Amino acid sequence: MEKYNIILLGPPGAGKGTHAEFLVRELGVEHISTGDMLRAAVAEGTALGRQAQTYMEAGALVPDEVVIGIVRERLLRSRPGRVLFDGFPRTPAQAEALEKVAEEVGLPRALVVYLQVSDEEVVARLSGRLQCRDCGAIFNRRYDDLEAGAKCPTCGGEVYQRDDDRPETIRRRLCAYREQTEPLIAYYRQRGQLVEVPAEGDTIENLAARVVAAVRERHS
Repeated sequence: MEKYNIILLGPPGAGKGTHAEFLVRELGVEHISTGDMLRAAVAEGTALGRQAQTYMEAGALVPDEVVIGIVRERLLRSRPGRVLFDGFPRTPAQAEALEKVAEEVGLPRALVVYLQVSDEEVVARLSGRLQCRDCGAIFNRRYDDLEAGAKCPTCGGEVYQRDDDRPETIRRRLCAYREQTEPLIAYYRQRGQLVEVPAEGDTIENLAARVVAAVRERHS
């Protein structure tokens, strides 16, 4: 099988984290989350980490050049063979910068998996999400027979709905996604790197198997 990196694209609620877990396990790629990298750089007190912390504490987006710098440092330090990028890139500018960094580090060309999920499904998934105030466990009304205010089955704490998971907030997030991230779909399609996979209407296990199969078929 040809070597490749994987980039996961899709709207909020598409299941990128879940599919990343399956792909890492099935294909043996290294999972790199930009959120984790940012937090690690801040905790380590690196120069870029301190810059990122300034923006994060102000509730602002971390600029592209800082994110790219942190990704570059991480890749140069570990020199992974194959990588699954989760949460990055988010814009065409980040995609172009990532290509340069990947070439510098010696990473192979990326295969970009676009998880296709309708707006209606995104709202249904995320607005059903609940979280425990005490232990942080995540639940969903669809599957866990819980409502806000119930006791957490794990620790007994109160289960609540985050503001980010309210339908009106979700629709605003979808608008931001279309403006900022959706252009990446056309960007990678034009380069012949995009694999489009329907990611709704079935069990999580079947959807994950579909994604893995699509990646393997592209590179068999």
